[in-house]
Amino acid sequence: MTPTLRRLILSCGALIIASSAGPAYSLERQKIPPILKVVENFVRSETANLPGRVSFHLGAVDPHLKLPACQATLEPFLPTGARLWGQSMVGVRCNEQNGWSMYVPATIKVVANVVHAVRPLSHGQQVVATDITLQESDLTQLSGGALTEIDQAVGKTVVSNIGSGQPLRQDQLRAPIIIQQGQTVMLQTQGRGFSASAEGKALTAASDGQTVQVRITSGRTISGIARPGGVVEVRP
Repeated sequence: MTPTLRRLILSCGALIIASSAGPAYSLERQKIPPILKVVENFVRSETANLPGRVSFHLGAVDPHLKLPACQATLEPFLPTGARLWGQSMVGVRCNEQNGWSMYVPATIKVVANVVHAVRPLSHGQQVVATDITLQESDLTQLSGGALTEIDQAVGKTVVSNIGSGQPLRQDQLRAPIIIQQGQTVMLQTQGRGFSASAEGKALTAASDGQTVQVRITSGRTISGIARPGGVVEVRP
């Protein structure tokens, strides 16, 4: 083998090695801190208008996770049908041609005043102010419909037994009946520049704010909103 041929073969070998090793050497991995920062900003923004005092904690990301570095903007998102409440997952995607997506666990707490019973409340009992108190609770750990103001419970009737120290929910109480079935009521309606009223008979019982059916003298049935004093509001 001549010296010239030997030099040519060595040069070609070095070129092949460099070209095959180059891409592997230049492959950059996505760093985790930028992902967590995107998630943190997203959670803080999305929970800003929740009631009460909001706090959150992001779970750990697998340190062995190997994702290509994203050259585009990282985009946070929530899985379909999910919300930031209690134990949650926040997605992050890289919007590139060969992009990726991943999820970060997040725990959200929403602490607020919640109405609690200070003594056992029985079915049919009307709630008075001394029966209840406000206590701070994590809303994410309670069933939906928890009451957060004393006025939401006072004067209402208990429809299912409530134990001492238990939080009160909307579905455990019923507003008092203010219109009885068969009662004569006054239908009232108002609009721009006019008002009208007429008598009728309530076809159903109703609490304040509930819809009630009323039959007027012509035999026609009209729906309205029950109000104190035997009044039924009808929208024009």
